[in-house]
Amino acid sequence: MKIAIGCDAAGFVLKETVVNCLASSGHEIMDYGTYGEESCDYPDFALAVAEAVAGGKCRKGILLCGTGIGMAICANKVKGIRAAVCNDEFSAKATAAHNDSNVLAVGGRVVDKSLAEKIVKAWIATDFEGGRHQRRVDKIAEIEEKYFK
Repeated sequence: MKIAIGCDAAGFVLKETVVNCLASSGHEIMDYGTYGEESCDYPDFALAVAEAVAGGKCRKGILLCGTGIGMAICANKVKGIRAAVCNDEFSAKATAAHNDSNVLAVGGRVVDKSLAEKIVKAWIATDFEGGRHQRRVDKIAEIEEKYFK
C-alpha cells in the first residue's frame, strides 16, 4: 500500500520509527516532510498528506505532530479526508473499522516510539467493517457536500 507521511518538528521524533515500521511491512512511503527538528508550520505538512490521499496518490496518510490534534484538524479541512487522532491501539482499530479513516494522526509528545509502532500497525491492519458504519460514513460525505462546495 502507498502511504503518505508528514510531520512537524514535534512529530519528527516518531517519523523514523513509523517509516521503518511501514517499510518493513512492505508498504511504499511518500514522505512529505519535515526532515528535521527545526520549527515549522504543521498545516503545510498536513495539507500535503491530505491532498495526496484525497487525490488518490496514496491510499492512506499518517501525520505526526506534538499531540496529533492540529494535524488532524487541518487534514479534515480537505474534502474526502477522515483524519483521526489516535494515541492508543483501541482508538486506532476503532477508527479504521467504524469510521473508515484514511489519515491517522499521532502525537510525538503523547506516545513513545514503541506505542506509535503498535498504533500504526493496528490501524493499517484493521479493515473497515461497512454495514451500519457505511451509513454513517455516507452521512459524513453528505455533510462535506453541503459545506465544502
